[in-house]
Amino acid sequence: MSDLLKLLLVEDDELFRLGLSTCLQRESAIELVTEASDGETALQLVQQQRFDVVILDLGLPGLGGIETCRQLHLSYPTLPVLILTSHPDKNLVLKLIEVGAKGYCLKGIDAESLVLAIRSIAMGATWWDHNASSQIQIAINQSKEPTVSTNDYQLTGRELEVLALIATGLTNQQIAEKLFITAGTVRVHVHAILQKLDVTDRTQAAIIALQKKLIS
Repeated sequence: MSDLLKLLLVEDDELFRLGLSTCLQRESAIELVTEASDGETALQLVQQQRFDVVILDLGLPGLGGIETCRQLHLSYPTLPVLILTSHPDKNLVLKLIEVGAKGYCLKGIDAESLVLAIRSIAMGATWWDHNASSQIQIAINQSKEPTVSTNDYQLTGRELEVLALIATGLTNQQIAEKLFITAGTVRVHVHAILQKLDVTDRTQAAIIALQKKLIS
């Protein structure tokens, strides 16, 4: 991937789409912003050319944002999708992780933060705004898995299992098959692990796990 990013902006509100596209085109980190007004068009465009990031509204006509995200992830698992929506929903965040979204921002985010979010997920990290991260943490805290008290990071037993498998180099799908859980559930655990270890990627998590003897 070059330093300049090629974006696909999927938004059905024409005025908002044009305004955001114009704003992003002014950013030195952005090479190209291609626009689509619905999920079907977005899927066709992704077939025709390469993008570094898809910025996706949820309230799309036809296919809808969540299903578009799911299909993008199934067909192009390495293409990161950043959700940009005007309607915060505490029940939505975990669903977005399950369908493969790599980030979540509310419309109205300042341009600098939005570009930072775009660049972060383009580099392989995730980006969940404060509200989304809080909802993920609430869901984790409500889990019935017992918290392991032998480490300072308060990782659950399942998170330690996932962390050990991350350290062996397994993908989310391989971890899911090994633990008999869904890949979406694995993504939730991986996100929680990265947050608790205060790292941005799986390699750093594995290094800390070995250094701190969290895993064998």
